[in-house]
Amino acid sequence: MAFINTGGQSNAAGIEKNSNFYIVLLTLVATLGGLLFGYDTAVVNGAEKSLVEYFIAPMLLPENYTSLTTSLITQYRELMVIVLFIVVIIVCILLTRLFGRKKGMIVNLVVIALTAGWSYYFLHQQIPSIAEAVKESADSIKGFVISSALIGCIIGGAAAGMISKSIGRKNGLFIAAIAFLLSAIGAWKPEAFNIFGILDVYSFVIYRIIGGIGVGLASMISPMYIAEIAPAKIRGKLVSFNQFAIIFGMLVIYFVNYIIAGKGDEQWLITEGWRWMFFSGVIPAGIFFLLLFFIPETPRYLAMKGQDAKALKVLEKVGGKENASLVLDSIKSTLHETSRPWLSYGSLLIIIGVLLSVFQQFVGINVVLYYAGNIFRNMGASTDSSLLQTIIIGVVNLVFTVLAIFTVDKFGRKPLMIIGSVGMAVSMIALGFSFYSQNIGIGALVFMLIYTASFALSWGPVCWVLLAEIFPNSIRGAMSIAVAAQWIANWIVSFTFPMMNDNVALTEKFHHGFAYWIYGIMSVLSAIFIWKLVPETKGKTLEEIESIWKKKKEVPLSSIGDHSLEYNSLH
Repeated sequence: MAFINTGGQSNAAGIEKNSNFYIVLLTLVATLGGLLFGYDTAVVNGAEKSLVEYFIAPMLLPENYTSLTTSLITQYRELMVIVLFIVVIIVCILLTRLFGRKKGMIVNLVVIALTAGWSYYFLHQQIPSIAEAVKESADSIKGFVISSALIGCIIGGAAAGMISKSIGRKNGLFIAAIAFLLSAIGAWKPEAFNIFGILDVYSFVIYRIIGGIGVGLASMISPMYIAEIAPAKIRGKLVSFNQFAIIFGMLVIYFVNYIIAGKGDEQWLITEGWRWMFFSGVIPAGIFFLLLFFIPETPRYLAMKGQDAKALKVLEKVGGKENASLVLDSIKSTLHETSRPWLSYGSLLIIIGVLLSVFQQFVGINVVLYYAGNIFRNMGASTDSSLLQTIIIGVVNLVFTVLAIFTVDKFGRKPLMIIGSVGMAVSMIALGFSFYSQNIGIGALVFMLIYTASFALSWGPVCWVLLAEIFPNSIRGAMSIAVAAQWIANWIVSFTFPMMNDNVALTEKFHHGFAYWIYGIMSVLSAIFIWKLVPETKGKTLEEIESIWKKKKEVPLSSIGDHSLEYNSLH
């Protein structure tokens, strides 16, 4: 939020002192959305092996080939096609909003035609026997079940812009809280709440998708809420607290999973333990839902809806009465075109937003966060040891996220992002060679820790800061393209990891090292992208950042390289 200096430093200091506590309270409530984001997505890390053993493995054993095995594969194909079409519809809606009806229609027809052709082949491909079907589908079914929440994240992330604009940031967070509650209860007993007429494993998938919708909404609306409440000089720090909450939520569920796993033996964990891991999410989701009743709507949304009196009241609480009217005028000056086309500030802004999101996922962080237990078991660790090592990963993630929070407004966004990319590239490539050479010892764990620390110091919190900052208020809904792209990329990475990691041919040749080299290469590309294209936003108000895009409107893609130095010089 742009708090305007009008002189009187002592008075301003008094205002700041009185309002800081209130701003922090609002931030903490909003960041509970981030905590649930981390909690809900990372819970599967402890339950991954149990889910496979309980739902999938028995139906894939040769001695148990039955009609249920056929149903498992058939329903997987059908759900996969449905999911793909949902994602394609979301992409088509966003493309239409981006390019307009005429240009968007042409692109959409091509996308739909290609999707329809692939879907027909996927549903009707002939496989000689159940054994052959199992061989073809086993790894992809595992990836589909484990990554199912991410499908909901795509839906929620894409819908977040429309929801936050039409019914408000606060009400969008309410919807997210309800989705978290429903998911925690449904995933706990998917067979008891199976109202869908499908196999229980896919009932579980649907409830995970519902939770993912909550995650997708919170992933955009929580940092948006904080960015629209916070003063410019501490906005980066406060928005980074959302990433801290995400990592803290992951660390909490790592501990919860470890404690639950210790309540019984391996068989109990497979039959009952994993259920309580998912049900534990009811507690933070319920607290989040109740606290949302006590926070205000953001002044930017209120001003957008013409509720100036309410906006002024909120501004007085968060910034003091002296500057409230000036801040409201500044906000309103950026709202005169609330429904501007998303390309109003040029295509480069959209490209940068999308690539920030895609690279954040293609560097492979969620493979580490979701499959850490699997990775450590590949290193030879037991289930208990793998869960304990996952906690160590979570602690490192949390510590370096805190470090990023306290340095993002001091050193800037770009230096942290580039340093993080280099650290991730080195550690991922080294980890791949550890697996490839089968020299898996303490060094492999160290590489995992260096990778996690590098991400937590950079792409974890700083990417969200940049996404919350770079989209001008009048096209803030365009941020939904970046958020949707992020979740699609996340789903692709999480869905394909079992295929690369467990594939027999790749395992025989690379000994589980192949996937990590791919993520290392992506880390190198992410550093080049930040260096060449992304402007520095440290210390700028949202209105000043908007003026950057006005000046750089419609930079031709063919001349991006010519403008890179000009972008790099922005401070």
